[in-house]
Amino acid sequence: MKLVRAYWSGTTPRLASIALTAVTAPLSVLFGAGVRTRNFAYDRGVFRVEDPPIPVLSVGNLTVGGTGKTPVSGWLLAFLREAGAHPALVTRGFGEDEVLLHRRWHPDLPVIEAPRRMEGVRQAADGGADIVVVDDGFQHRQMGRAVDIVLLSPAQPLPARLLPRGPWREPLANLERADLVLVTAKTSREREEALELLEQLRARRRLPRAHLLAFRPGPWADLAGSPAAPPEGPLLAPTSIAEPDAFIELVARRSGSPVVEPLPFPDHHPYTPDDLEHILERAGDRMVVTTEKDAVKLLPLAGASAPRFRVLPIEPAPTPALESALHALLARATAGAVQ
Repeated sequence: MKLVRAYWSGTTPRLASIALTAVTAPLSVLFGAGVRTRNFAYDRGVFRVEDPPIPVLSVGNLTVGGTGKTPVSGWLLAFLREAGAHPALVTRGFGEDEVLLHRRWHPDLPVIEAPRRMEGVRQAADGGADIVVVDDGFQHRQMGRAVDIVLLSPAQPLPARLLPRGPWREPLANLERADLVLVTAKTSREREEALELLEQLRARRRLPRAHLLAFRPGPWADLAGSPAAPPEGPLLAPTSIAEPDAFIELVARRSGSPVVEPLPFPDHHPYTPDDLEHILERAGDRMVVTTEKDAVKLLPLAGASAPRFRVLPIEPAPTPALESALHALLARATAGAVQ
């Protein structure tokens, strides 16, 4: 996967890039044909769209990984609750870390794992929810949605090359199906790139309004999520997320550490006792800093080593204009679920 991401970002050696393009370009053409055919069938009513029993707010993207769907979904649950709704979250359960995180953030709200997401929506409605946030639902066109929110990250390269030649699941033009587009940024460098991407999106007349959604680091915590003192000295930063570079940059800036050594694992990696032993051996005398997604998986393994870990949460920082746009969408689409 490391080689694939390097190829997608254009950092592989020239000969390797030529060879990979020769293999992936024809497959990308076939993949694109399949995407266009499927969307055409839904747009023309050949494939049936099933209406859910309660309004569905979908959070999705056009690429594989790394746009911030999990923290955005968590923020939307809190937003809906504050607006007077009784929300639930439905996810296909692809990543154990995502489910554990949502249950940590919102222990009193339904968090439902359902490979068939319509069944999860029905379960939420039967349990008393009046609106559902569906994680990663943009391509799940069989289920009707009241609001489609799509996230883009400047870390995903343009032009939008489709899988497997690039990380894109759908062409950029398919944003026309969305109600709201959020360009996410975790660092100051990403913010500059996100503003450039916003200008490109706003120049396309048929696309919905796009907003910047910056992320900010929260207060330091331990593996269980309780407040903790900041880490000191050189640090080791194991992660199992799609785009670890932005997190490493945030840790370095927030901690002031002279050295933050990354230790990347595959996205959604299920940690084992051997992984923990490897992390601690690699850390030596250093403290270990990781993400909330990693913390929920490392906590059951850490035992007596837990005090050596620190967690840097990342949370959305929406602008008033974005909050106003979201309120307007929900008021229009949810038929009384949000007052």
